[in-house]
Amino acid sequence: MKELIEKYDKLQNKYGSKDLNSVYGYGCFNNPKVALVFMNPTKKNIATDKSWKGIRAQWLGTKQIWNFLTECCLFDSNINKEIKEKKPKEWTPEFCEYVYDEVSKRGVWITNLAKCSQDDARVLPDKIFIQYKELLKEELKEVNPEKIFFFGNQVSSIMLDENITVSTTRKKKFMLDIDGKKYESYAIYYPVGNGRFNQDKAIEDIKMILSSEDI
Repeated sequence: MKELIEKYDKLQNKYGSKDLNSVYGYGCFNNPKVALVFMNPTKKNIATDKSWKGIRAQWLGTKQIWNFLTECCLFDSNINKEIKEKKPKEWTPEFCEYVYDEVSKRGVWITNLAKCSQDDARVLPDKIFIQYKELLKEELKEVNPEKIFFFGNQVSSIMLDENITVSTTRKKKFMLDIDGKKYESYAIYYPVGNGRFNQDKAIEDIKMILSSEDI
């Protein structure tokens, strides 16, 4: 991943906030059962802070996503209770490792299409996400997940090369081609932020897709 990280950091300087660090994919590095692909990080993630010394993984110091993953049976409910009791500043590097050890044990890889951290959650234009498309394919090829979940219309459309509306493609299997290998992929409702109103549908779809998997 070293070469990818170097490329992601260069794109942070071009497209991200100059005051923030880029954030990378993290979790089960070798053949995870599922890769979760979100949009882009914001400064709510404590790993974007320039003084941060821990892992630079997704969603550190936040709460909503871990509750969502717990509901999807992709995260431990007891660790989620610990997360609910912590303020962002109470997330130590050791606690972050602890959280992602569980992510790894569950056979999950968590990443964003764009790694350029922003000051807020405003939607990035397609042209920025497209700069990361081939890099994400390299990342996914390296990790080699059994299934890929792309969250939201924008990320799904860019990565699957067609105009996708999640509401009309729920549970539909797509096959993402990366250097001749086909990866089973799905477009899923974005589950947090403005997408939280569709969180129940995202949970329903993920649980159904993974119903035959031992995760």
